[in-house]
Amino acid sequence: MDLGLAGRRAIVTGGSKGLGKAIAAELLAEGASVAICSRQAGELQQAASELAEQSADGKVTHQVCDVTDPEQVAAFVSDSAAALDGLDILVNNAGGARPGRFGTLSDADWLADTEVKLMSQIRCTRSALPYLRGSSAPRVININAVYARYPEPAFLASSVNRASCLSLSKALSIELGAEGIMVNSVNIGLVTTPQWENIRRHRAPDVAAADFFGQLAKDVPMGRFGRPDEVAGIVAFLAGDRASYITGASIDVAGGLGQYL
Repeated sequence: MDLGLAGRRAIVTGGSKGLGKAIAAELLAEGASVAICSRQAGELQQAASELAEQSADGKVTHQVCDVTDPEQVAAFVSDSAAALDGLDILVNNAGGARPGRFGTLSDADWLADTEVKLMSQIRCTRSALPYLRGSSAPRVININAVYARYPEPAFLASSVNRASCLSLSKALSIELGAEGIMVNSVNIGLVTTPQWENIRRHRAPDVAAADFFGQLAKDVPMGRFGRPDEVAGIVAFLAGDRASYITGASIDVAGGLGQYL
C-alpha cells in the first residue's frame, strides 16, 4: 500500500530511541524526510546516523531539544522546518512514564509530568502550526497511552495527564478541522521500549526482567508486550493519504489492554 508519504516532511519528538526512533524509521521507509530531537546529544547523533543509513531517499536532521523548554521547542521546530523546506507532519512522541501513586507524588512530580506530556504537546503544536498551515496534507499525531481512559494507580500522574492529552487532541481536531489540519491520538499500552527497563529498575530492581515483564503481560489479552514497529505502522498510516478523512480519532495499539468501550 502506497501511503503517499514520499517527499513529506516530518518532526518526531523523542526520536533518539524506542518508539520515537521506530516511528522516524517507518516514515523514512515510506519516503518522508524526518527531523528528530532528544535531550541527549550523543544518543541523538547515533540515532540520526543509524536512521540515515537505513533510509534510501529521505533526509534525516536532528537537534538537541528539551520539550519542556519553550525556547528550545520553538528553535527546534523552526530550524527543522527550514532544514526540511517546510513541515507536513508533527508526531508528538516525547514523554516518559513517571511511576507513583497519589500518596508518593509531590507537587514537583505532578508539574514535571505535566510539562513533559501535556505542555510539550501544546508547545510543539503551537510552534508547528504556522508551517503546517502551508502544507497540502498537514497532520498532528499525538502519542498517548491507554491509561488515559483506563487509569492505573501506580502511574497516576501519567493517567491524569494523558487524559488531558486526549482532550487536547480532540479539541484541536475540532478547531483545526476546517483548515484541513488533522489531529489524532495513538494510545499505547505495554510496548517494549527502554523506559520499561528503567521502570523495572525503579519498581523491582531485584526481579529478573523476564519475570517482571512476564507478570505485566498477563494483563494484556494478547499476552505480550507490543513492539515499537507495531505502533509505528499506524502512525505512518495516519500520516499518509489513506487517512485523509480521519481526525479526532483515538486509536489504541495495546493488544487489547484497556477495559472500556
